[in-house]
Amino acid sequence: MIRLFKLLLFLGSSMNNIGKKHSQKWNIIIARKLSGLEEAMRIRRYTAVKCGKVSGRLPVPDHILKPPYVNSSVLPELSCEPQFHDEEGIARMRAACELAARVLDYAGTLVRPSVTTNEIDKAVHEMIIDAGAYPSPLGYGGFPKSVCTSVNECMCHGIPDSRQLQVLRSQILFISCCDIINIDVTVYLNGYHGDTSKTYFCGNVDESMKRLVRVTEECLEKAISVCKDGANFRKIGRRISEHAERFGYGVVERFVGHGVGTIFHSEPIIIHHRNDKPGHMVEGQTFTIEPILTMGSIDCVTCDDGWTTLTADGSPAAQFEHTLLITRTGAEILTKC
Repeated sequence: MIRLFKLLLFLGSSMNNIGKKHSQKWNIIIARKLSGLEEAMRIRRYTAVKCGKVSGRLPVPDHILKPPYVNSSVLPELSCEPQFHDEEGIARMRAACELAARVLDYAGTLVRPSVTTNEIDKAVHEMIIDAGAYPSPLGYGGFPKSVCTSVNECMCHGIPDSRQLQVLRSQILFISCCDIINIDVTVYLNGYHGDTSKTYFCGNVDESMKRLVRVTEECLEKAISVCKDGANFRKIGRRISEHAERFGYGVVERFVGHGVGTIFHSEPIIIHHRNDKPGHMVEGQTFTIEPILTMGSIDCVTCDDGWTTLTADGSPAAQFEHTLLITRTGAEILTKC
């Protein structure tokens, strides 16, 4: 799912202006706060991910129901109304979210060295269309593809292109480190959006990458565990921050979760870091939680395409996302197969 894209580039938290121009090749230093030889051995220097060629948008058959924003290049405004559902609406949300989960699982099986993110996009597009649904990102504010693919230092909103997933080779330690990739899928089925994402390994990644991805998924799980009717939204950010900080990771503040249902993005805005935002969850409400964790800086830069957003220092980032339905006693994860 595309996370409010450019709509929420600045949300309640001040950020330093990042005006530095980045060259196409960056030397990225990743170092954990360790001592002696262990610290030295964890230093990596890589060449940054290069963008490839972006192909044209894929066609969608006329008979498939499309969201209202498709014929406009204008980014839709955030709907100020939270989304609640009756029994029929919940059934349709479950169907859309279950499809999104199946598509994401299938996309994950395609992740391997030499596969392009454009090939992943095409496969996702075809599976969604074959199911009679519409790929929600396609045409959202002019987004040119049917899925987001965010590799390594890309926080989110990566545009699929001709770049192949690969094994990165250290320039100083002569070791290998494979790509990690977040695949973000949203489908529009029978008038309802289902939104989910997961970070995958492209081969055997090193232990530092495995830890980042594992902890990010644990942060999502811990956030879900505090959700129920009447719970304060700020508990989500507190629980995520507590767990991320135990491992020395940063929680990105710029991108947020959101209400989802018949409208792609609405209130409530779900803040993933510590905050004092008022408001509480209500039974029958649906929204996403989608934390992004980084090994280094939580600041970010957006590429000239207006979408692809990278960590400012080039450090790796990972993200996981689910769509939830709030119940009286907890939260139902809708984006599960």
